[in-house]
Amino acid sequence: MFDIERWQEIFDTIRKNKLRTFLTGLSVASGIFILVILLGFGQGMQNGIAREFQQDAATSVWVWPGVTSKEFKGLNPGRRIQLRNENYTKSSELFKEEIEYKSPRIFVRDISVNYGNEALVYSVQGVSYQFQQIENCKMSEGRFINYSDEMTTAKVVVLGNKIKREVFGNVENPLGDFIDISGIPFKIIGFFHEQEEREEERIYIPITTAQRVFNGGDRINNMSFTLPPVENFDQAASQAIAFKEDLETYLKQAHTVAPDDTSALNVWSALEEAKRYYGLTGNIKFFFWFVGICTIIAGVVGVSNIMLIVVKERTREIGIRKALGAKPWSIVGMILHESIFVTAISGFAGLIFSMGLLEIIGPHVEVDYVVNPSVNFTVAISTVFVLILAGTIAGFFPAWRAARIHTIEALRDE
Repeated sequence: MFDIERWQEIFDTIRKNKLRTFLTGLSVASGIFILVILLGFGQGMQNGIAREFQQDAATSVWVWPGVTSKEFKGLNPGRRIQLRNENYTKSSELFKEEIEYKSPRIFVRDISVNYGNEALVYSVQGVSYQFQQIENCKMSEGRFINYSDEMTTAKVVVLGNKIKREVFGNVENPLGDFIDISGIPFKIIGFFHEQEEREEERIYIPITTAQRVFNGGDRINNMSFTLPPVENFDQAASQAIAFKEDLETYLKQAHTVAPDDTSALNVWSALEEAKRYYGLTGNIKFFFWFVGICTIIAGVVGVSNIMLIVVKERTREIGIRKALGAKPWSIVGMILHESIFVTAISGFAGLIFSMGLLEIIGPHVEVDYVVNPSVNFTVAISTVFVLILAGTIAGFFPAWRAARIHTIEALRDE
């Protein structure tokens, strides 16, 4: 039931001790402010990591060769491994039940690329028609390389949007136009968009064309695969790790590499890396909670100390109340009421200020692995419960001490 006299007592106490109340509230507000800001940046780190892994398909697995570091079966270390079409074909057959999309890739070097009289200095890569799903690139115009292009070694190219802006800015419709690669005309069939602008500096041609026209033979520079999506993240990560290990075992056997040689072949799984990073962000967020809670506890201790002083100052008043028949729990309620009020108001001020700050500057924050730091509604509600609990704890012990004061001793207090 609303007790106006109780509220008048609280406001009278605050008015009499404005500076003390302000400093006490500031310690609580700063604790909540620090907690929310830390949690916001923890979420920002998670957003940043998620964006990094969204650049390619979430279940992608990539393979590229290295140099052997150990002697094995009479072969000296220092051998450079070369992936070939046979490795790609065999891998695709061995793990066909586990693979969703697949593509080899070759980097076409020692060539010249021209559009009219303008020389283009962009990377030319030969890929399969399924590479679009693996790279997770979106077509802004036209189409990507298809199966027919690959089978017929078609002279077609797909360009990044950055190339379109820099080279074809004044051309009304460059689709269907031609660029020359080492004197051979290639028809432009599409433009693609990537999250990272640097990845739009690529020119894609069919893998078969890259190998046959530019003397690639059966060599490939790397292979990439995606696995079917699974709803459970841990299950998907375990599936990716198992596939990675099986693929690596086959390739090491095919190239006569020691099983424990870690530099001969590189197999990278996006899900495995994502699991590692998400585990790291989970630990960081736990640390942020710990630091924030410790800061709040410091504020709570300050509130508790202030309430002890209040009890000491009001000892005679408490004795009079008890002499007039006030029950111990009414004394406890009086002190708790003031403690919770000061803590809640200060805490809500810190909460509103911190969330407002994140709302204003959060969308504009984009640094490495930190994107749009924010705190969701569930976390905000959690901090409210933390506030209520903090205010209760801060006032309970002083209130309990007040309730246990003997009436005669309280009345004698000066």
